Order: sequence, then structure tokens, then C-alpha cells
Amino acid sequence: MTTNCFDFRAADKYYFGGELGADCSPERTVFRVWQPFADNIVLRLYNAQNELFFSAPMERKNGVFEYEKNGDLDGAFYAFSVTRNGETVESADPYSAAVTADGERGIIVDMRRHAPEGWENERGISSENPIICELSVRDFSMDESAGFASRGKFLAFCEENVKNSHGDTVGLDYIKNLGATHIQLMPIFDFDGCEYNWGYNPRFFNAPCAYYSQSDSVSELRRLVAAAHKKGLGVVTDVVYNHVFSAERSPFGRIFPRYYFRGKAEYSNGSGCGNEFASERKMARKFILDSLEFLAREYRLDGFRFDLMGLLDIATLREAERRLRKINPDILLYGEGWTGGASPYPERFRAVQRGAERLPGYAFFNDSFRDGVKGSVFNSTDCGYVNGAADERHFAPIRAALSGEFPNNFWTDNSAQTVNYVECHDNLTLYDKLNISLNGADRERIIKADKMAAALIFLSRGIVFIQAGQEFLRTKNGIDNSYNSPDSVNSLKWDMVTENRDTVEYYRGLIAFRKRFLGEFGECVFENADGGFLMGTGNFLLLINPTAEMIAAKIDGEFEIFADESRADDKPLYTSKRLYCAEYSILLARRIIDETDRQTARIDE
Repeated sequence: MTTNCFDFRAADKYYFGGELGADCSPERTVFRVWQPFADNIVLRLYNAQNELFFSAPMERKNGVFEYEKNGDLDGAFYAFSVTRNGETVESADPYSAAVTADGERGIIVDMRRHAPEGWENERGISSENPIICELSVRDFSMDESAGFASRGKFLAFCEENVKNSHGDTVGLDYIKNLGATHIQLMPIFDFDGCEYNWGYNPRFFNAPCAYYSQSDSVSELRRLVAAAHKKGLGVVTDVVYNHVFSAERSPFGRIFPRYYFRGKAEYSNGSGCGNEFASERKMARKFILDSLEFLAREYRLDGFRFDLMGLLDIATLREAERRLRKINPDILLYGEGWTGGASPYPERFRAVQRGAERLPGYAFFNDSFRDGVKGSVFNSTDCGYVNGAADERHFAPIRAALSGEFPNNFWTDNSAQTVNYVECHDNLTLYDKLNISLNGADRERIIKADKMAAALIFLSRGIVFIQAGQEFLRTKNGIDNSYNSPDSVNSLKWDMVTENRDTVEYYRGLIAFRKRFLGEFGECVFENADGGFLMGTGNFLLLINPTAEMIAAKIDGEFEIFADESRADDKPLYTSKRLYCAEYSILLARRIIDETDRQTARIDE
């Protein structure tokens, strides 16, 4: 997209710190839109049949146009007709709290009237020791193996006692029982919609996606959050402030061309999707801050995952944290500390991993750990520690995550800033990656590698992150970027909960162990062990064996075993006087010091 050179500093002089958008009450609605260089702006109101029923010029007040209309307008459609440089365009409001399905008009919402019963008392969930499960609203409930009534909708998360075709519980109850503490919803705010789409092509950042609702997107999203909170699950949403789907069709581009996007002769493309958002500009920054506050306050969200956070400026994110913690002191903030392409905005000002020290309240996805465990995500056949490349280069980032002690050249020295993961919506699922990279290995070998990877994740320091279905060996048939693939590829195949119960229970056991004992882990000591490693921390020992032969640790004593190649739990599986670790697996043990300690441990169980 070619643009004319624009001096945004002239516009920044008209910075407005007040409320923008449509502030609706039963008595009146006040409309405000910022465009300091417009010739005039006209408010246009439409009914549900898209018929214009009111039109009036707005009053210019410095850089803001304002209009106050008496009466109850909740549910009416609205737009702004903006004249600039002799050209008139109609645009929806970028601050819209709801929008029509085509994104052409905003919908006026009195937020107080679109809430489930008891919403005023809704509170967030603690973020202590987070275990995050990522999923898509559509993918969650579309597969016919589960008996959801509201397939592909927000309300599917509110359904109780949903069963798969084998009679096992699935849905939100299942995720809670697995042990996750938070669900991370892939983009749930308005995006340019084709039938199969994850939502990383945003149009509006404050309006819940109408495609995911049955009639009232605001109320139904709130009901989803309330249902999760009732089960003790926090709700994190994926926000994509780094770009919009189309600058020309976006309300930002229609109302004030060029101001909200980086680039001079052309829009820059640090997102890999075009029209990189200029978060550092005063009113662009204000929009992001206003949006985050609105979402945290009005939807009681427990966290935000920032897509391509490396494109957002550090100053904006620091101020966002300050404001958000006033709303929810425990709010989770994390994101991708990288970009999708080159950005003209200097890296030293952007939230890339190397800027982590200046954003101590944010965590960053730990791609070093990810690739150390399973190999590069950019090469399907590349191997990591669990699938054929068990060397020091691949183990180094794993050692750092397990111990919380990072090398001097790492981007943080604080494990609370690392999100440790091996699978997310991007790239191959873990099962598909292992299947391809192990090149013809039998299923037993793949499952062993999967279980070892799970142990390394759940025993690491920092934030734990999995993609929904990782625990039941989710596959996308080897497709590494399934953003526009059909339900046959992307939907959660809930029957696999039953069919792969062994790995589900292994994950569940590791999660339970983490919740109970990770706080007792202290300084770690690592020793080589016949091609693997033995980690000691306090009375706990972790033997990691990536080889084809059993390893016996040269340690005498008596031990309680919490995880081996087959099972994992927060209660001892059995006791042993020697530590034997089967091929391609781990052994997790606690030393029993004497008989008194043994009796105490048994009582504690």
C-alpha cells in the first residue's frame, strides 16, 4: 500500500485525554471521535434494518468532534461521515463496543444492560503458578464427537456435563479437571471473517466477534468468563494490536488515514500482514491503553497475550501494566517477544525479548526452550532433545528452564518472565512434529518423546503453556499453519480424550505434582548420567534419559517415585532403593531420609 508522507507530530499536538466512542445510558448517548484535521463529521444512526433514521453534524471541540443525543439508543447502529480534503467517507467507530457482522457500522451498547445475573460481583482469578491452556472458540466445540449445543459459540463454554461419544466428560469441565489454571482464548474480538479463521486479521479491538455469538455478543462473552471463573479458571485473551486486517477498510484508516500506521512512502510490514500499527504515537497509544482498560474492566479478564508484542513500544506496555494492575493486581501479561518482519521503529524502543529487563511485569514466550526440546519449528525434520538430538546445545535451554538459572547472554534472569512451551496454535502440533522428525518411529517411541517433553515443561520454572489437545496427542494431519483449515483439521477431537487416556493422565499427574511440589524446588545441581542428566533439588531427583538404553543412577537410598515412563502423580506411585530410568523417559523421585520422614510423608499423602 503506497501512502503520502505524513507528519504525525502535527496531529499529536491535538492529543485528547478524555473518553472517546459512544457513552450510552438510558437517558442519552454522547458520541466523540478524534480527527483534528477533518472539515466536518456527521453522526449517522441506523435501525436494525440498516435504515438511516437520524443524521446531525457533530460539534468540533479542539481535535474532537462531539454530539449528545437524548433518548435510549441501546442497540442502534451508528457511523461517522467524515469529510477531509474534500472527500467524504463513512466509517464505523474504532471504539465500538459491538459491530455489525460486516464491520461497516458500530452498535451502541449500554454495557450495564448486557450482563448475566450477578455480573457486578464477578471477580478475577489468581495468577499464582499459571498453567495456561490455549484454544480457539470455534475449534473448542465444533467436532461432532462432543455433545455441545452451541457449537462454535461463546456459550459452548457455559455448558455443563458435556460428554464425548464414549461418555467421558469434555469441555470446560475437562480442562478444569486436567489441572489448567487459565484458558487463553485466541482472538475473540471482531476480525475479517471467513468461515474458518483464527482471528489474527483484526478489524475492531473492543467488539466481541459476532460470529461467536448467537444474539448478544457482549452478554455472551461475559457469560463465558463467568462460567470459567465459576470453575476457578482464569480467562486470558489474545490481543492483536500490532496491525489491522486492512488499513483502507479499517476505521483508523477511514477516519484518519496514515496517522495510526508506521511507514512513510509505504506502510511498514513488521507484522508480516501489512499496515503495522504505530503504538508510539500519542492517540494510537491512547487507543491501546483505553482498549485494554475497557476489556479488563468490562469483561473481568484475567490476562492478555500480546500477538507479536515485539512490534509494540515499551512505553505503551509499561503504562498499560500500571493501569491494568489498578483494575486487577493479579493480571497476567505476556506475549511474543519478536516480530513477523522488519520494522522501521527502532528495536531499542520495542518489546522484543532483549527488552525484557525494561518490562519486568511481562513474560515472554521462551522459544529457546521450545526448540531445545523438540527442534526448530521452521524445519519439520529438525530434532531436539527428546527426539534424537540429545546434546548439550539442545539441553542448555532446558537446564536453564528447569533450574531458573539463565546464561549471561539470555534475555532475562527471572524465570517468572518465561513462558515455557513446546506447542501452540502456530506450527506443527507436538505430536505431528515428533511423528515427522522421528521419521518412521513406532507410536510407542513418539508417545515416550511426548511424555518426556511434557515432564520438561511441567517441571520448569516460570509460566507453563500448552495448546488444548496437546495432552491427548492432537494432530492436524501435518499441517503447520492451519489458520484457514476446516473443522476437520482444527477442531478438538474430544474422543481422543478417551482413546489416549494414558497420555491425558500422565499430563494430569505432572500438573498435580507441579501444583503441589514445585514450590519446594530450590537450587538445582546437574550431573551427567550415561548420556542423560540427573537433576537434584532439595530431596527431589529428576533423571532424564534420552537414550535407547535404561539408565541407573549411582545413588543409594530409598526413594518415592512420582513419575516414570508410564505414570505420573502428586502421590508416590511406589518406592524403590535404586533409581532406574527406562529408555526415552524420565524418572521423578523424592529421597526418604529416614523412617520418621517416611511416616510423615505417608501421613501427608
